[in-house]
Amino acid sequence: MRKTNNLNQIKFANIIGISQGTLSELEQDKYRPSLDIIIAIKENFNSHIEWLIFGDTPVSKNTIFNLAIEAQELELISLFREHLTVSVFSKFFILAQEPYVRNGLKEL
Repeated sequence: MRKTNNLNQIKFANIIGISQGTLSELEQDKYRPSLDIIIAIKENFNSHIEWLIFGDTPVSKNTIFNLAIEAQELELISLFREHLTVSVFSKFFILAQEPYVRNGLKEL
């Protein structure tokens, strides 16, 4: 989490309200984080509690449709949809420029 956000131990520790020494020990697996630390990470970095506690991406056991979509995935989906819309419009526009389309399909 800390490295993903390009933070050094001091900055990360300050954000979640612990000392750099405590963070260092947590990263070395000397002990497990308290619930307060887990909540601070969740609130400050918009993380899933399940991932922080279990290390797994939260997925409902009942259905595959409860997957969490991260912000980057959402942006990628939006860009894909935008490209798809532009591509469909472009193909329609190009097709509309064909002589047989402009002349009401009389040239077919």
